[in-house]
Amino acid sequence: MRKKESFGIISDRRDIWKSKKILRDLYHRWYRLIGEALKPGVVLELGGGSGNLKEFFPGAVSTDIVFAPWLDAVLDAHRLPLGGESVDSIVLFDVLHHLGAPVLFFSEAERVLKRGGRIVMMEPYVSCLSFLIYKFLHQEGLKWNVNPLDPQGQDGTGDPFQGNQAVPTLLFGRFRRRFLARYPRLRVLREEMTDFLTYPLSGGFHHRSLCPGHLRGVLDRAERCLRPFGAYLAFRMFLVLEKVQPVARD
Repeated sequence: MRKKESFGIISDRRDIWKSKKILRDLYHRWYRLIGEALKPGVVLELGGGSGNLKEFFPGAVSTDIVFAPWLDAVLDAHRLPLGGESVDSIVLFDVLHHLGAPVLFFSEAERVLKRGGRIVMMEPYVSCLSFLIYKFLHQEGLKWNVNPLDPQGQDGTGDPFQGNQAVPTLLFGRFRRRFLARYPRLRVLREEMTDFLTYPLSGGFHHRSLCPGHLRGVLDRAERCLRPFGAYLAFRMFLVLEKVQPVARD
């Protein structure tokens, strides 16, 4: 995809963000979760896109693979031009499932994070319910029979706006043991399956909202009641990884 087209996509999303209140309300809640997980110090956002994070964390260094005037830098998550142990927190919001080779990112993150530093991610979660939506009604791809730990990557299109929404669920589900064995300095500090009704009804950035404003209170209460069924009904996965002390060997 050409840079001009890429900029047009994130610019359009920025306009939708400004005009769609239900979307802003959802992101406000998600950003509160992110804020609770951040370590004090240098915060690096990858895949910053429309620049929403800066409204909540103005001190964050917001980046993307394409240029936009509201971002601080152009960076590729697979090859971070940063020194070792130079960052306290890395934020990815709907970015992991767009990466062609996630293992390259995690190797870089493990390198640049300070001890005790964190990777904070909000990603799609493939549950029994959300599979149907993500597979058949969402504009991005969902491929279940892949190896997300393949260093050669999965996406041959070179388009950063395409992706595989199954990657986060695969990495921290079926491939969890292999992931943790590959990255012994990264431990899962928090893992939460969330968002059952309001998010899919909001229409996201690509569809009109089906959520009437006067029902928001009812939906919020229903969301709280459905939390125990996250593995079956959730549309979102909130993850916090922390870099720990190397394991001493005899």
